[in-house]
Amino acid sequence: YLLEALSAHKNIVLVGGTGSGKTTFLNMLIGEMERASEQPERLIVIEDTPEIKTENLNTVFLKTTPNVDMTRLLASALRQRPDRIIVGEVRDGAALAMIKAWNTGHPGGLCSVHANSARAALMRIDLLIREASSMPLPEVIGHGVDVLAYIEVAGKARHIKEIIEVKGYKNGNFQVEQIGQ
Repeated sequence: YLLEALSAHKNIVLVGGTGSGKTTFLNMLIGEMERASEQPERLIVIEDTPEIKTENLNTVFLKTTPNVDMTRLLASALRQRPDRIIVGEVRDGAALAMIKAWNTGHPGGLCSVHANSARAALMRIDLLIREASSMPLPEVIGHGVDVLAYIEVAGKARHIKEIIEVKGYKNGNFQVEQIGQ
């Protein structure tokens, strides 16, 4: 399912706790995307700590600094003709800039976020967006996030515990479909 979502340029959020394997899984998805693509897509990778790997030569890596935050890098990414915008981990108000970028003709984004379930990640993204905007914007999240995959650690093993597909936001609730558990 996730490979089909990737191929269909769905925006995918990988969810889990520290050490759950979100970045490792993100790197695997990027590798699968590269193998399946007939032409290399232009990737813009934005992160605080360099952890994302790709063999795609048409990739621009942007790293935050004390003077340049993720929100500014996301704005810059839009001017660099990205096919996909990949964010290593969103953990602050930059979530708003990421969702806006994904909603402005740049589908197929990937990111990771810390949360205790796929559904909880929607609330976490909403809270992160509220750091940048006094207005709640769940409708924007409902249109910008397509798929969330929750990765769980059980002993030394890691596995995808649940996948949900977001169908929008209506009547005060995210409209989701459970894909796997």
